[in-house]
Amino acid sequence: MSTPQFSVRLADCEADILAAQRLRYQVFVSELGADGPLVDHQNKLERDSFDVHSKHLLLIDETSAQVVGVYRLLDAEGAKAAGQFYSESEYDLSLLKASKRKLLELGRSCLHPDYRGGTGVFALWSALAAYVAEQGVELLFGVASFHGADIKKLAAPLSLLHHRHLAPENLRVTALGDPQQPMDLISELKLDRKAAMLEMPALIKAYLRLGGVVGEGAYIDHAFNTTDVCLVLDTEVMNSKHRKLYERRV
Repeated sequence: MSTPQFSVRLADCEADILAAQRLRYQVFVSELGADGPLVDHQNKLERDSFDVHSKHLLLIDETSAQVVGVYRLLDAEGAKAAGQFYSESEYDLSLLKASKRKLLELGRSCLHPDYRGGTGVFALWSALAAYVAEQGVELLFGVASFHGADIKKLAAPLSLLHHRHLAPENLRVTALGDPQQPMDLISELKLDRKAAMLEMPALIKAYLRLGGVVGEGAYIDHAFNTTDVCLVLDTEVMNSKHRKLYERRV
């Protein structure tokens, strides 16, 4: 495969959104076994009721003109039109909504399998950082997922998130559920932090490198066959850390 040349832009037509939904179907449905009431299996589109109220950031390989990465962006105005943020079905976001800071929810992030671990994700994050700065966003948040719903298998990375990356109290959203699924499953003294980090999904590690923190508790999403955590990222911290990462690459 030739070296890809990337561009990143917001979707601006129905064809763009369909391309995003088609990639999401490949990753979330075909690869990870997700489903939902609006998933179109016949046309292989992963979609839901929040898509129409969101913006869709597209990573495009210009050598093939294919959409190979996506991010869904939902601001407060879009959430109001949708009736809520997507994450509110899993987490109590009262603290974030009461903060009076400008919010942006990130969701449905995925990359085509051939583009994981390369420079594509950095291009996507750079474009996201530029959008955040342009829009004056102060807090980013959204659910990020571990594949599978077997908590015992995820005990180490969930415990690491709880012990080392728990959000400060003023930003500590809490998982819904009766009962709430705790993340402090292994004591910090008994936790092998290096091994736990190796089990961490790449997207969550990227958030952590940029200063992300997590809410209290996990949420098991049976429809998507995932265990979710809610990540919160102050954009001032993100921009500072992103600049340092960029300086290392140039």
